[in-house]
Amino acid sequence: MDISRNEQRILHLLAQGGRIEIEKNESKKIASVQCLTRDGWRYPGFDLELFRKLRRKKAVSSSGGGPYRITRRGLELVRAELDNR
Repeated sequence: MDISRNEQRILHLLAQGGRIEIEKNESKKIASVQCLTRDGWRYPGFDLELFRKLRRKKAVSSSGGGPYRITRRGLELVRAELDNR
């Protein structure tokens, strides 16, 4: 399964310890999402559509009501980058 460059970048940030936080509206639907790096910085190129793509591919999941993190499947999809440590 091939994934886009934006999906690849988000998965790489999550593999390094980042997380995806969501906000829900009154009707319990997801209103907004934001991707945070392990240092707490917000990644600007992340939107609801990209989040839904990653969830559909089972690359991210949430447990116990916490933030979304990368799954084993997501780790299989991510490719190594030069700054990977």
